[in-house]
Amino acid sequence: MIFIYGRAEDSPITRVLDALNQADAEYFFLDAAALDKATLQIRIDRHGVHGELTVEQRCLQLDDVSAVYTRPLLVADPTSDAQLTQHKQALHQQLVDWFDIAPCLVVNRPAAMQANSSKPFQAQLIGEAGFLVPATLITSDPAEVRAFRQQHGNVVFKSISGVRSIVTVLDDTWLSRMHRLSQLPTQFQAQVPGVDVRVHVVGEETYAAEICSAATDYRYAHHVGDAAELRAIELPKAIAKRCVAMSKAMNLPLSGIDLRRRADGHYVCFEVNPMPAYSYFEAETGLPIAQALTRLLLNAQHTNKEAKYGAGY
Repeated sequence: MIFIYGRAEDSPITRVLDALNQADAEYFFLDAAALDKATLQIRIDRHGVHGELTVEQRCLQLDDVSAVYTRPLLVADPTSDAQLTQHKQALHQQLVDWFDIAPCLVVNRPAAMQANSSKPFQAQLIGEAGFLVPATLITSDPAEVRAFRQQHGNVVFKSISGVRSIVTVLDDTWLSRMHRLSQLPTQFQAQVPGVDVRVHVVGEETYAAEICSAATDYRYAHHVGDAAELRAIELPKAIAKRCVAMSKAMNLPLSGIDLRRRADGHYVCFEVNPMPAYSYFEAETGLPIAQALTRLLLNAQHTNKEAKYGAGY
């Protein structure tokens, strides 16, 4: 059984559900907004962790789950009473904990996604994978920022945490505010000229989109009156192979990798998103990412049944 957990209005979840329906696949979907209608009974023995998830009249045995796709985005409901909120949060945490130890394919395990909570740590993993990384400074010292800018000229900055932040050019106005850094260490990087490329890795497959935009951070181009045009491209085989290898090393069956192709043809890697909202790129380019993710889940289901019942089950 394929288990999908997330919010029904979240487009990456919606697209996978659509693809599973098109494939006439059997799955169990739990909407995170319906946790108040769900219960989870867990038991542990010498063979592992077992459990039964019940949502109204539907029941899922955790032992039957062969693959999971989850986007565990629990949004607080201010209208819920305290007891109901506590129930939903406890059940959500039980599921998140189980995703880390479930003996099946999980896209993606919460523990593997934690590397993105620290941009400096993730940058080390990116460098170890063989990608170029921009010259980087993490500091709360304004003097170090000024020296870094003097050395590299054009500099951008962003948060060092996993919380989404807008990549911003360090101009004179921002430089004059650097006294605020004492309360908030920040990541500064030498600006890399070139073309943005987003690569989605799905198992062994890669789907790449080139982004044309004059904005510093194309994700927020409309905020500055600009636009972002996306088109599907083929990656050089060596870069595609490196993206797959890096995702595997990070234990991420699905990842969104942010690259920039320099004028000399070399690729610089900025970040690896462990829970990518791939639907935006799919909608803009037609890249069949949801179908690839569905194949990955179905292949895991097939492999699980073959291992359990033997070939030709």
